[in-house]
Amino acid sequence: MAATKEAQAQRNPGVNKIGLERSDYKGLSTTLCQGCGHNSISSQITAACFEMSVRPEQLVKLSGIGCSSKSTAYFMSRSHAFNGLHGRMPALATGAVLANRSLRAIGVSGDGDTASIGLGQFKHLVRRNVPIVYIVENNGVYGLTKGQFSATADKGQVIKSQGENPFLPVDICMEALAANCGFVARSFAGDPRQAKELIKAALAFKGTAVLDIISPCVTFNNRDESTKSYTWGKEHEDPLQDVTLVPEREEIEVDYEPGQTTSVRLHDGSRLLLQKLSRDYNPTDRAAALSLLEEARSQQLLITGLIYIDPSQPTLIDVQGLVETPLAHLADGLLRPSKESLEAILAEYR
Repeated sequence: MAATKEAQAQRNPGVNKIGLERSDYKGLSTTLCQGCGHNSISSQITAACFEMSVRPEQLVKLSGIGCSSKSTAYFMSRSHAFNGLHGRMPALATGAVLANRSLRAIGVSGDGDTASIGLGQFKHLVRRNVPIVYIVENNGVYGLTKGQFSATADKGQVIKSQGENPFLPVDICMEALAANCGFVARSFAGDPRQAKELIKAALAFKGTAVLDIISPCVTFNNRDESTKSYTWGKEHEDPLQDVTLVPEREEIEVDYEPGQTTSVRLHDGSRLLLQKLSRDYNPTDRAAALSLLEEARSQQLLITGLIYIDPSQPTLIDVQGLVETPLAHLADGLLRPSKESLEAILAEYR
């Protein structure tokens, strides 16, 4: 059957390797503002999952509260989904992947949902290396509640109803690195090709993959001077690499000169092929990644691409030593201790 579907995919480019069409990955029609960067990100998640032949029923979508968290309804309607409380998505994600390790998880959050009320949960999800693609749709405002500053808003940013923001912003990628995240990337909703390839790379990564995607709010924060606007992003974007995911099933030989390309081997054997553009950068060097983010902050650059990768860290599933059969699929008799074993435990405390 698998061979038949792959042959069908070769004959029909509108069908992927598991015999599904792009329409099988669509969700509901968006209710977000026209031009919202979140809609572009949803489209790239759809495209990435289609191209990687992710079976929708084997994926769980998780979110909290905010415009970003609404967007999980706009892609892959056949997948499992849970929309939780503000800032509590990491706890839901941790429970979901521990209960059913066979599911792939995509968490969609916002800068308010992650960097404000949810920052503590975000940090602990990252340090535990929960297997999830964690996408932050970052626009610097609380768009759903009419445009208040979020924790990632620029210092000095002006919003008519709020005045001027006096505080320095939280850097999502810096926070992820500080918590020893093994996959850290930044992209821009206005660069859909790069966003899609980074999402594909994150899906192939075994562990927590954090993607901070600058996603302009066209209603409350699309002023030309805002670092979360389309205009600023297009004028200041400095891509680290031309990113293309090379799946493991394709045998590719690369002949390249030092400084031109870097091939990064992912945990599952897949490779991320990086073509150098404007600088010689090694995404496996954590100190260099921290320095790069500081450079971006001080020079007001939107540096995008794969910032850091370390596939060697054990995931939460590895650390907990979970059995191969998902806990959700085990019979009650295997999950619950017997009456005799409980009585023996109680007897030790008498």
